[in-house]
Amino acid sequence: MNKFDVIIVGGGLAGLTAALDLTKRGFTVLVFEKQRYPHHKVCGEYVSNEIQPYLEHLGVFLDQANAVVIDTFQLSTVKGKSLKVKLPIGGKGISRHAFDYLLYKNAISKGVTFVFENVDSIAFKNGAFTVKSGLSETYMSTLVIGAYGKRSSLDKQLHRGFIQDKSSWLGVKAHYKLDSFPDNLVALHNFRGGYGGLSKTETGVINFCYLVSYESFKQEKKVVDFNKNVLVKNPFLATFLKEAIPLFDQPLSIAQISFQPKKAVENHVLMCGDTASLIHPLCGNGMAMAMHSSKIACEIIQNYMDGIYDRTYMEKEYQKQWTAVFKRRLWAGKQLQKIMLREDLSNFAMGTVAKSPRLLKSIISKTHGKPVIC
Repeated sequence: MNKFDVIIVGGGLAGLTAALDLTKRGFTVLVFEKQRYPHHKVCGEYVSNEIQPYLEHLGVFLDQANAVVIDTFQLSTVKGKSLKVKLPIGGKGISRHAFDYLLYKNAISKGVTFVFENVDSIAFKNGAFTVKSGLSETYMSTLVIGAYGKRSSLDKQLHRGFIQDKSSWLGVKAHYKLDSFPDNLVALHNFRGGYGGLSKTETGVINFCYLVSYESFKQEKKVVDFNKNVLVKNPFLATFLKEAIPLFDQPLSIAQISFQPKKAVENHVLMCGDTASLIHPLCGNGMAMAMHSSKIACEIIQNYMDGIYDRTYMEKEYQKQWTAVFKRRLWAGKQLQKIMLREDLSNFAMGTVAKSPRLLKSIISKTHGKPVIC
């Protein structure tokens, strides 16, 4: 039987940063990830600079991966009314293909153990966890971190409340080549029933990732038809799709994206990243939030392992700190999405912020955090 201090289920940004952090603290760590690296994921691929101090503390430097410096934000309505503003702290453009692989290589070099299988079950009994893999292997640990993404069969096994309800959102992503697209720009363009982000990645290609409601998408049924008949109603997206060269054979997509409230602790498992909650993509800092949540979890785990906290206090403290750091940002993102998905409200909002770029910067700051101090 394999024993570890901490088992992390999910090897995305949250899981990998938690693995690096915990290993740096001297704990033995096992990460389960269902796919081998590198691989693409449906993601905006813009990461806020707020997380850079934490990454550097872990020995991860995005400049080494040729991440693109992004300092300007563009926003447009369905009909193409737009404005640009300098981002308060800016960010980097880097694909999940490169980012996850960079973190994975760092984790391997630090001694993190990886198992590339699905996890079938997580059980807690007598103060310890038993985790069973897809090949029926059994692993033991003192603690488990759930970092397996937006939605999983594990949510059913753990009896999480949100998993019982169907979600009305679909995410679509593809990479494109368009040399004229500015390196320093992250753009957010609205269309009927959703919105999409554009930004360059480390190879110079452009990531286009959009979120759309099923109500809007089902009228077209196929991504190619939706792009042709709906996205192009926004003049910016029409120009982009006309001039850009698609690089994927088929776009990637993910269904059942849920923005319903989740708990940061379920059945004694500490949830990080999208597994704990999902901020609306228009806020542009989901990647940074995922890694920040891991930092909070690792600090609390340290106190538990040192005997400062018992398990009950540790779990309550993690939920408390998670809420204090992220609740207001999640609320702000939810309100912004409501505004941007109603054409009348988005036009009014655009007219208002156009008169005061400072107001738009203030709105952006409410969905982003300050640099994470280590």
